[in-house]
Amino acid sequence: MSQAAYPRRIAVVGAGVVGMTTALALQRQGHAVSVLDPKRPGEGASYGNAGFLATELIDPLSTPATLRKAPRLWLDPHGALALPLRYLPQLAPWLVRFVAAARPSRVAKGRQALAALNGAAVAAWRRCLADIGAGEELLPSGYLLVWESDRGRAAAKAQMAHLRRWGIEVEWLEAAALRKREPGLTGELSHGLYFPGAHQVRDPYALVRRLAAAFEARGGVIRQTKVERLEPRGEGVCLHTDAGEWEADQAVIAAGAWSHQLAAGLGLSIPLETERGYHLTLPQRGQALRHPVGSAERRFVMTPMSCGLRVVGFTELGGLSLAPVKRRYASLRHHAEALLRDPAGLDDGAEEWMGFRPTLPDSLPVIDTHPDYPAVHFAFGHQHLGLTQAAITAELLAARLAGQAPALDLAPYRVTRFSGHRGRREQTGRCPA
Repeated sequence: MSQAAYPRRIAVVGAGVVGMTTALALQRQGHAVSVLDPKRPGEGASYGNAGFLATELIDPLSTPATLRKAPRLWLDPHGALALPLRYLPQLAPWLVRFVAAARPSRVAKGRQALAALNGAAVAAWRRCLADIGAGEELLPSGYLLVWESDRGRAAAKAQMAHLRRWGIEVEWLEAAALRKREPGLTGELSHGLYFPGAHQVRDPYALVRRLAAAFEARGGVIRQTKVERLEPRGEGVCLHTDAGEWEADQAVIAAGAWSHQLAAGLGLSIPLETERGYHLTLPQRGQALRHPVGSAERRFVMTPMSCGLRVVGFTELGGLSLAPVKRRYASLRHHAEALLRDPAGLDDGAEEWMGFRPTLPDSLPVIDTHPDYPAVHFAFGHQHLGLTQAAITAELLAARLAGQAPALDLAPYRVTRFSGHRGRREQTGRCPA
């Protein structure tokens, strides 16, 4: 019998949407799975995302076009890009890698890898939710991407042609058709793209809590504790936490923006940076729109949810320790007021939130096993696409742990692609009970 054929004790580090879908996938294989996180399930980045499966985002974040636009976005007081000056010295090495990732050959490979994950995302979510009897959490919503200025017409046409070449269903809408499709938007629009096959979730935080409840109902263990480091020992792994040691046969690092810190203790140097994302949730405006709506010019998204209208934006590369920047919330209000037909109530009980998106220079996640320690696995770095790619990531990693051929080629998502592997350090002994 192979090692993959018998039940094992598996620890998943991270209780976000990637960690919980992975824990459920491993549990389905018969393993005894525990999830460890200092927060409760879904209280990290998964709490505040835009709530829709952005399967049309197949282009890496770093492209020649992005680099050309970056200075204008940075200088705009309401622009979508923010680079806090005091964080720039620490950020500089990552920015060098990000610029290098814009080479056309690397963009082409990244696009292919992102398209593969996104193309399998919705079906994987359907399987995951059907398994726990929660199919209603995923809604066939459609998605609108709008332009306010006629100057963006050529770019929109080019984007539509590009996406169609990749098999993504997209329709062109002029201003009158936009108003008919989405009456909640202002009439001051020029044109837009409609994605009829797009899906959203009712509420991403409620979704993760439901995943966690199903996991626990099937015997899974969730511990609210911080994993400080992992120590491979023999054929297993010892997890050192702030509440003592935890012994497992296998461990999965799915700790989002903190994952590279745990990987560093295992001899891997991974250039993961934190995109700080901001949101407003307007509890009284959940019916303001029929669909998720993105602004191509303002680069923000509004999604109607069961918890209210969510307004999400910003790529702020500011690490894990800086306090939220209050003017970002004012900018989100500014953008929402410009696009909503009825902008009333943007301050009525609005929730302001900031969370951490884990982003690598090439925009691809890590879905892999440690090159030296086969008991340690990775599922992190999904940037803006954590919700989108969570269920397919879980299936791919579970297949690898089971010794099966994954449905997709995992080579683009390998952990050693950044040449940060320092080699094996021998460990001995057992983890204390």
